[in-house]
This record gives sequence, structure tokens and C-alpha cells, in this order.
Amino acid sequence: MRIILLGPPGAGKGTQSERIVARYGIPQLSTGDMLRAAVAAGTPVGLQAKAVMESGGLVSDAIVVGIVADRIEEADAKNGFILDGFPRTVEQAKALDAMLSEKGIALDTVVEFVVDENALVGRIAKRAEETAARGQPVRKDDTPDVFKTRLDAYRRQTAPLSDYYAGTGLLQTIDGMKPVDAVSQDLVALLDRNTAAAS
Repeated sequence: MRIILLGPPGAGKGTQSERIVARYGIPQLSTGDMLRAAVAAGTPVGLQAKAVMESGGLVSDAIVVGIVADRIEEADAKNGFILDGFPRTVEQAKALDAMLSEKGIALDTVVEFVVDENALVGRIAKRAEETAARGQPVRKDDTPDVFKTRLDAYRRQTAPLSDYYAGTGLLQTIDGMKPVDAVSQDLVALLDRNTAAAS
């Protein structure tokens, strides 16, 4: 089961990824984590990334796709994986498609969490308040101003992926405004239907 999760920041991708990992035993691949692991392991693509990062540059799409390519060869990803936070742009999606195609691997589905962005801002503000009330540090991303900036970036760069994946026939949507457990139920039902259809 090879899945991409789409949706703006705060849509619940991280929470639902954890539940998919627990239920289906496939890893969630975060490009940030993979990048750090590749740099730490000193892999050829990790060394390239390290050189770019040390010079203060942004890691290119080719390097990120190379790191994903290495990671999905590992044993725990043999039965599938979840990509969350990548691809971020249509260019990255095309590069990912080309790499998977070379490996003879296909994505099974792309799930987009459809949410009301105004409600999201409220949701994030509430999360920040609850975190502060527990005496824990509030994530910098969770301040309303920073969050709105992240939403703007998402709309510009990542939202076009919906149309891209709709064009491939892979896109399926879920109402991300439902309570967390209800979203999980919808997601599991969708993934189980896809698995049954594919077998």
C-alpha cells in the first residue's frame, strides 16, 4: 500500500499517518527525517544534501527524490509506505512518478483531507492554547501569523497537486473537519476498499 497524504497544515495528516502505521505496519516517510538520516549515514545522496545544507542552500528536488528512492528500498517499506509532506509541488510529483516508474512501483492512492481553512486557524490557535496550558512549549508554527503564512505557501505550491493527482485518477478525498476518530474510520474504509479492489 503506497499512499500520499495531502492537505494543508493542521489538516490532521500527522495524526492519521500514525494510525495508518499502527494498523497496516507500513512506515511513514518524512522527507525531513529521511534527509537527516541520509546525512548521518553518509550515503552518496546524503553527502550531496549535507554539502548543500552546509552552504545554506535548499536541497534540490533531485536530491530529495534520490533520498526517497533509497529509503523505499529498505526492508520496512517493502509492503508500502506513506508519504506525508512530499511531494510539495507538481514538479516534485512528476520527479517522484518518474523515479517510481523506473523501479516498477506504482502509487496506490493519494488521499486529500478537505478542510475549512478558517476553521483550521481556530483549530491551531486552540492547539497552541492547550499546549501552553499544559506548560509545554508552543510550536513556532502554531502561532496564528506563522500558520497563515504556511497556509499561503500551501495554497501557492501544494494545492495544485490536487488537480495533478485527480488527472491521474489516484486522488480520493476525505472530510478532514470530522472528529479525529471519524476521519480515521473513513480513511481505513477507503484504504481497505482500495486494497480489496487491487487484490
